[in-house]
Amino acid sequence: MESGCDAPSVDMGAALRIIEELSPVTSSDIIPLLQWLQDAYGYLPREVILAVCERTGLPASRVFGVATFYSQFHLKPRARHVVRCCRGTACHVKGAKQVARSLQRELGVEDGGTTEDLRFTFETVACLGTCFLAPVVMVGEDYHGDMTADRAKKILEKYE
Repeated sequence: MESGCDAPSVDMGAALRIIEELSPVTSSDIIPLLQWLQDAYGYLPREVILAVCERTGLPASRVFGVATFYSQFHLKPRARHVVRCCRGTACHVKGAKQVARSLQRELGVEDGGTTEDLRFTFETVACLGTCFLAPVVMVGEDYHGDMTADRAKKILEKYE
């Protein structure tokens, strides 16, 4: 991933429309503002956040503080398919650690990592709320239960 001065320019059109929709923007609007921006861009580009702060008067430290505090916000591009492996108690007891290791090996990324082709982002999560499916893996909005290390690899093929 490129960063800093070499980063490609981001189209500000969506951000400007969001600012206009929320105007006037106050500090109580930071979470919805970030949600809308992330929906528009797929993540929160640094230059977009800085431009929004400049146009709205919101302190960049406050906006970045919120963006980095909540795990729902992402400051780096995410892949087309987000693979979540539950590490909750029921899943852990039934072998989620081995499932997660298998997925990491197959994708070639660590927890929180994104494949170079931007096809998959892998992350472990505290709970997916589907203990009856333990161990469970979620790809996008699709739940896959009673997962094993071997089945996990095969599941990925459906999304390639």
